[in-house]
Amino acid sequence: MSFRSTCLAAVAAVALMCGAAQAQTLRYANQGELKSLDPYTVNETTTNAHLSHAYEGLTARDRDLKIIPGLAEKWETSADGLKWRFYLRKGVKFHGGQDFTADDVLFSADRVRAPGSNFVTRVPTDAKFVKVDDYTVDVILTTPNPILIAQWDYWMIMSKKWAEANNAVAPTPAAATTPSFASLNANGTGPFKIESHQPGVKTVFKANENWWGKPEGNIKEVIFTPISSDATRVAALLSGEVDVIEPVPIQDIQRVKASGTADVLSGPELRTIYLGMDQIRDELLESNVKGKNPFKDLRVRQAFYQAIDIETIKSRVMRGLSTPSPLMIAPELFPHTGFTRPKFDAEASKKLLAEAGYPNGFEVGMDCPNDRYVNDGQICQAIVGMLARVGIKVNLNAQPKGQYFAKVLKSGGYNTSFFLLGWTPSTFDAHNVLYDIIGCRTNPNSSRGETNLGGYCSKPMDALTDKILVEPDTAKRNEMIKEAFKISTDEIAYIPLHQQALAWGVSKKVKMAQRADNSLLFRYATKE
Repeated sequence: MSFRSTCLAAVAAVALMCGAAQAQTLRYANQGELKSLDPYTVNETTTNAHLSHAYEGLTARDRDLKIIPGLAEKWETSADGLKWRFYLRKGVKFHGGQDFTADDVLFSADRVRAPGSNFVTRVPTDAKFVKVDDYTVDVILTTPNPILIAQWDYWMIMSKKWAEANNAVAPTPAAATTPSFASLNANGTGPFKIESHQPGVKTVFKANENWWGKPEGNIKEVIFTPISSDATRVAALLSGEVDVIEPVPIQDIQRVKASGTADVLSGPELRTIYLGMDQIRDELLESNVKGKNPFKDLRVRQAFYQAIDIETIKSRVMRGLSTPSPLMIAPELFPHTGFTRPKFDAEASKKLLAEAGYPNGFEVGMDCPNDRYVNDGQICQAIVGMLARVGIKVNLNAQPKGQYFAKVLKSGGYNTSFFLLGWTPSTFDAHNVLYDIIGCRTNPNSSRGETNLGGYCSKPMDALTDKILVEPDTAKRNEMIKEAFKISTDEIAYIPLHQQALAWGVSKKVKMAQRADNSLLFRYATKE
């Protein structure tokens, strides 16, 4: 078979300029904890960024989010797009000393698609991985997939020998009540080794001196400490106790900028914050309405949408640092042309509820993380108040992201009636949103709808999504994407809120790159 090359030699890492600062320890604090070291437990950006210091994928992304070689030096595709060949790096070793080979790729392909994994959509369920030799792997597809590798940087490759030796062949579900070996220990090929891990307390990373790549920074040790309290986190930065914090609370941005010792690294983020509703159960798990599900009624979903004053959330909760969105994707990834949000109108909301048979409203539970997104707990509190004005009593369950994800994700049985979530498409492409978040989850043999917590389902939209995946013509593809989003917005599959802004607090002694996907990567950092 003849192959068409799609990637040439590896991109060389940028070397440090002569006279670079001496190797340093970076002290970092985040509002959330690192619950599990198993790279297939929670598909969440901050966790993925933490684990990508130790683990690597076949591909990677640079500072500008462009796809570059990772553990695969190069790859080729066949003319019909049904066969991809990956040439693996030779001489790479896992932190535990095991050689990296094709066997690890095949093992990881099986493990990432196994029950309990939260990453099943990273690799097509029908893709067949074939070992050509120790450093060559073929991936055979049943249909062309031009964006196959677009999400593989966070499909992290694990050591087959290490997993088998430590009873870690199966992925650790987010809802697991007993930690597995893989959730407490890590063995990757990346630029940092995890020296110690105390969940919820401290994780220590040490530079991997045998890493195949070339670091762009001078950090030799990273001490990560979760600090949930906004005030404590900011105080730690300003006192010099830590070098980097994420995020800087919106109300403290000017204070940090004026400190003279630290600054705020800010920019747009590609993440969309949104609300979802259980539209699949015949009766909600957490509601006083019995025998039926109010969210199955379009009028109720529209009433919830129109009860939310997004401009007040922007001005008072987000202090202007958010961009209200009519779609489930950032405009940088797909233009919002032709789409607008329904107008905030509490009276119209009450009327819709009455028409749907709920003139006095009803009661419903709401799940919300309080340490994952910018002001997530405050956003949920504001929404509780807004819905109360139209007669909806919301019983808010705001909790740390570890407990939250364990409850609402697939491994927890999608145990939620109404929720807030955030999503950055891992492929930086609309197909990811249409497939993972809005796609039907009705087929147990398909990875479609893996993170569709509410169970919304539109077969016409799914059919469009499948065509979008294989359509090579950009103009035609964009028209299909627009049509698919129109279906989901007309039916109010979700209630998009906004794209939040990035705000990292960084000591003036530290320089680092900020990616729009909110991945804080130690290998790009330097410290005086």
